[in-house]
Amino acid sequence: MRLYGKNPVIERLKANPKSIRKILVEQGHPDAGYVRKKAAQWNIGFCQIPATKMLKLTRNIHSQGILADVEDFQYMSYDDLLEKAARDHMSLLFLDGLKDPQNLGSIMRSLACLGHFGIVLPRKDSVDITDTVCRVASGADNHVPVARTSNLVAAISMAKKKGFWIVGAVVGDGESVFDTSLHFPLGLVIGSEQKGIREIVLNQLDLKITIPMRQPRLSLNAAQATTILCYEITRQKEKK
Repeated sequence: MRLYGKNPVIERLKANPKSIRKILVEQGHPDAGYVRKKAAQWNIGFCQIPATKMLKLTRNIHSQGILADVEDFQYMSYDDLLEKAARDHMSLLFLDGLKDPQNLGSIMRSLACLGHFGIVLPRKDSVDITDTVCRVASGADNHVPVARTSNLVAAISMAKKKGFWIVGAVVGDGESVFDTSLHFPLGLVIGSEQKGIREIVLNQLDLKITIPMRQPRLSLNAAQATTILCYEITRQKEKK
């Protein structure tokens, strides 16, 4: 797996340096000295290369002149994530069929900024944590725990047995998130970009919520909607 860009690589150096195998930096890069020093501290391979070679290696991906070979993303087990969420008063985000890595990366970045969130992904019909996700997340992949499950309905049911209140984001026929008093611990379900939440998952919800829209013909993408909803979740949790 590769990390591309200044923020993803430097944040990985700070948060999880042992996962880095090698770092390549374009010759003349202003952060080369810092990266070399940190790499030496953790016995990480470091090499400066010409700009032409960097372009060839990154295949037109905007790398900002830095890339790193790293271990594949380490998922938590769902049991461990659920236990951690209950113990540390975290909220859980269940993503039902999200396919776009750009959206997932943006979601992770928002959740890392807000803090105290974990993500649950289905093993099938869902995006995984990829190079693109980590590039968009811009270092947030180091700070948001993620678990995968073979059965999202069963995972939600387990959370409910642990006392989690499960709400799902829908378009149009839910209660306004801004007029709803949320209960904690909480799990939020976000559906796929095209189809929304599947019926079998809708049946698990304790409440449907929606974001009021002044322009009903327009819509938010999954990442934008998730950021708004999770900000409101954080705001209400801090008031309780």
